[in-house]
Amino acid sequence: MALSTEERVARLAQQIASEFESGMTLGLGSGSTAEAVVRAIGERMTAESGFRITGVATSARTQRLAESLRIPVVDLSDVSSIDLGFDGADEIDAQLNLVKGRGGALLYEKLVAEVCDDYIVVSTSEKLVDRLGTRVPLPVEIVPYGWRHTADRIIGLGLQPTLRELDDGSIRTDAGNFILDCIPDPSIDLLVVARDIKTLTGVVEHGVFPSIARRAAIVDPDGSIRTVLPA
Repeated sequence: MALSTEERVARLAQQIASEFESGMTLGLGSGSTAEAVVRAIGERMTAESGFRITGVATSARTQRLAESLRIPVVDLSDVSSIDLGFDGADEIDAQLNLVKGRGGALLYEKLVAEVCDDYIVVSTSEKLVDRLGTRVPLPVEIVPYGWRHTADRIIGLGLQPTLRELDDGSIRTDAGNFILDCIPDPSIDLLVVARDIKTLTGVVEHGVFPSIARRAAIVDPDGSIRTVLPA
């Protein structure tokens, strides 16, 4: 019997939160699935007096959530490394390359991910794809100044960018930047073109996360949870 998305995510969050060890420093992801894990951590801290973790948040929203649950949060610059990071994804290929950024936090998410000793992506099975760039546009974070010229440079690489309005009605990320949602030409290898995007003047970061996730925790429609390793 298929479960609702909310039920599946809740089940996945409880499973992941149960695996963390007390004393860990965790990279706290952004988006609905990662937030469910943060809530499960808060519940575990309330239920188990000896369980404590320290978090490094990937967005202002995640930080507010963690602090509301009395999870200690420190700045990324205050830690030399992070034991384990977890986050959701918008696309996951067989090698666990990811596309992220639909929540608008891709820059901070990548900064945190690259400091993690271990990194797990948590997701529903719908996010699994044969090829990146087929399910959602690629988010690209850019500086606001002269943004239309940056968009033209991106068009020159074979993508069609659209300026995004964020969920709260604003167009600026936590870092004060814009996001372009870029639809790639079907012939493009997103892993290759992502390197070219990063070289463009005006681009801050893109949503391709190559070879960062060590494993994925995937919840299927029936609520079963499986671990996926890079192919």
